[in-house]
Amino acid sequence: MSTENLPQSPEQPPRKPRVAVVFGGRSSEHGISTVTAGAVLRAIDRTKYDVLPIGITREGRWVLTADEPDRMAITDRRTPEVEELAESGEGGVVLPVDPASREVVYSEPGSVPKALGEVDVVFPVLHGPYGEDGTLQGLLDLAGVPYVGSGVLSSAVGQDKEYMKRVFASFGLKVGPYVVIRPREWQRDEPAARRRIVDFAGEYGWPLFVKPARAGSSIGITKVDDLSGLDEAIAEAQRHDPKILVEAAVRGREIECGVLEFEDGPRASVPAEIPPPDAHAYYDFEAKYIDSTPGIVPAPLTPEQTAEVRALAVEAFEAASCEGLVRADFFLTEDGEFVINEINTMPGFTPISMYPQMWQATGIGYPELVDRLLQAALRRSTGLR
Repeated sequence: MSTENLPQSPEQPPRKPRVAVVFGGRSSEHGISTVTAGAVLRAIDRTKYDVLPIGITREGRWVLTADEPDRMAITDRRTPEVEELAESGEGGVVLPVDPASREVVYSEPGSVPKALGEVDVVFPVLHGPYGEDGTLQGLLDLAGVPYVGSGVLSSAVGQDKEYMKRVFASFGLKVGPYVVIRPREWQRDEPAARRRIVDFAGEYGWPLFVKPARAGSSIGITKVDDLSGLDEAIAEAQRHDPKILVEAAVRGREIECGVLEFEDGPRASVPAEIPPPDAHAYYDFEAKYIDSTPGIVPAPLTPEQTAEVRALAVEAFEAASCEGLVRADFFLTEDGEFVINEINTMPGFTPISMYPQMWQATGIGYPELVDRLLQAALRRSTGLR
């Protein structure tokens, strides 16, 4: 029988890729991650993508949240909480663990689990441990779901400042002097561990910067000017991470550079300079996010210096096998040498953050930046690559 004269079914329009924006998390950077999520949700082109906002509470519960970016802003010097945005106080979201299915399920006690549909790509805007450090990336790799940003190893290296510096040094990038105190060392012989720091200060001088080894957003960092402030600084760092890093001060200008993955490989943005903040001892969390200390974009460097720091930023990206995006932070010393301080594999991503600002000055606005990151993630294969 001929079908030539039968009525034809209209073609269904292709389904838009579905983006799960995952934010919040168990780290001390929960609040700024939520602020970042608001900015990303606001920027995603809804004509190209469907969006599913998923928050992770400070206790680790995955929840559905309202798609209301305006509620995810800093208000009265206070960052927002996922618990305040959750659609239910008891329900939870479950990601797939079978690579053959990308269906997300929502369940509440006493109710039949509800399928929320498939997720094509995850934008994990988590900062710090349990999100930016390879843990979430491993879960997504097991599930076979593509995601924005670096994979397990690169994320872990980018989170642990000790191993980050070791990787950079092995690739010939210059790093500043530092000493690491691991938790077992501190527990086994606390006086000896403290003496190592004091001896380090004797060799390199004060001030020192005492940091959690695996935290970001300048949380838990103390600038220590002399021995009297050391114990308090150690305790503050250990509140965020039992492993601490102590760095000698590198005297120089703070220069940052963004790296973004294009179809033909990573490219660097124009650099920015972070001037010393007037009301803060250094560029700490409050200076970055609460008082919004402005950076200088582009940085007032010579053409040769600009070209050098852009090349070094891409070298750092490649050295750690990063993907998607990185913000690379340097010191430009009085001798004219660039010393790499660290990279962030999921840098602050609010519109006032330096990474988007640097790309804005390079010619890529915030919505296009978000779109490029999603497209790069969708291009990549899952699994080993």
